[in-house]
Amino acid sequence: HNALGLSADELASVFREWNNGRLQSYLIEITSYVLAKHDDGARSSLVDAIEDEAEQKGTGRWTSQSALELGVPLTGITEAVFARMLSSQKAQRVRASNLLQGPGPTKATSALIDDIQEALYASKIVAYAQGFEHLAAGSKEHRWDLELGALATIWRGGCIIRAKFLDRIKEAYEETPDLPSLMLAPFFHKALADAQPAWRRVIKTAVDQGIPIPAFASSLAYYDGYRRARGPANLIQGLRDYFGAHTYHRTDREGAYHTRWAQGGEEVRTDS
Repeated sequence: HNALGLSADELASVFREWNNGRLQSYLIEITSYVLAKHDDGARSSLVDAIEDEAEQKGTGRWTSQSALELGVPLTGITEAVFARMLSSQKAQRVRASNLLQGPGPTKATSALIDDIQEALYASKIVAYAQGFEHLAAGSKEHRWDLELGALATIWRGGCIIRAKFLDRIKEAYEETPDLPSLMLAPFFHKALADAQPAWRRVIKTAVDQGIPIPAFASSLAYYDGYRRARGPANLIQGLRDYFGAHTYHRTDREGAYHTRWAQGGEEVRTDS
């Protein structure tokens, strides 16, 4: 809002336009309605008079808890829950605003609006990919035998997450029923590749201006982590072995190993 220098009415127009394209969804639609609403008989927008403390009923928290129990990295929803919790710390935030230093927002170029549309689309793909991975893990754990493509069809109507590209999700699972991630489906991995430059520009702009965008940023971090054949968790596992003798597996031979760090550094196999 501040970085773009747009009023709530102008933002409402942006969301209305987005809702006429590939971002079409119930939540994009009602965002335009809320932004466009004015106080009765007043020129000021209602949203500017609403206190910035988001409440919650618990569904997001329960979803994140379930994902943790199932071992699914549900970063988007979890970051959204954390953002709500942070918003509820109003008194602390007011105090911190006068003490903690950081860059201030400046008006961005109009091209940023198009970039944000791309970033939102990419982050939305990641959110659905994580959500369907969560459902698949729950189905396996609890023997629900879910048909993920059919779920996408059900959500096309009467649900707050209904969206235009649910048809694409249905098609992806019809083509590959055991698809491990929606991001690997041809339509979605091409869409992510196309959106990637704008996605990165939006996050960089937000960081430079000190604007928190946890859902966008965590979605990109998940994407970058998922596409790496080898990440940094080898160091984590080495540290776990050092302080807790949790063992590790090697890339060059089978088995589980432990290094006797405090006893001369000898490596021993623990599963033989």
